[in-house]
Amino acid sequence: MKKLGLVGGVGPESTLVYYKRINDEYRQRAEKTAISGDNPPMVIDSLNLADAYNLSVREDWGNFAELFIRSIRTLHGAGAEFAAISANTAHIVYDEIQAKSPIPVIGIIDEACKFMKAKGCEKVVVFGTWFTMVSDMYPKACAKYGIQAIMPSEEDRHRIHNIIFPNLEAGIVLEEDKKTMLEIAERTLESHQADALVLGCTELQLIIKENDLDTLLIDTTETHIEAIVREILG
Repeated sequence: MKKLGLVGGVGPESTLVYYKRINDEYRQRAEKTAISGDNPPMVIDSLNLADAYNLSVREDWGNFAELFIRSIRTLHGAGAEFAAISANTAHIVYDEIQAKSPIPVIGIIDEACKFMKAKGCEKVVVFGTWFTMVSDMYPKACAKYGIQAIMPSEEDRHRIHNIIFPNLEAGIVLEEDKKTMLEIAERTLESHQADALVLGCTELQLIIKENDLDTLLIDTTETHIEAIVREILG
């Protein structure tokens, strides 16, 4: 087995989901039980979300990338053989992180695209933070798989982002926020005749659930975790 180095803290709620789901997925694939006490080998470095957010707001992508590169080096020093970052927005600088990382980094975007392709998607709507939705990382990555990635309108991007920050990042799910998210999703999916909704923020699974919409959900957290566990098991 390989030891995982997980960059967490961005935000804390999604890091908790990653830790639990990696353990659950590992036990399922390795045919273990919780009672057996078998856990996958991993180390976690929890970053300060405020530091990452402030760098994103300033669009200081050089120092933003360095924040994650330093974290991966710390994890490597603790014995990690490969790394993963529990956040979509960090992948805006994924190429730079991967180039400077001392160990392989499993990217969340590419794994999501592979899943979309396997499901036969041709056109998807992407929800995420403002930074994710205004970047070209999903359109570029999806295009490699022959998939068109559509972002919500500028007004809707602001509404989605302002639900993620501060509420979802703090683990707070309000009914009015959920109604807003679903209304935007239904309207955008219908207007573009899209095949699926991509939950392009690791906190979005807290508010949008499998049966909330009559469409395919691409949960980037889950597709990422599945890839991570495959790598752990080798």
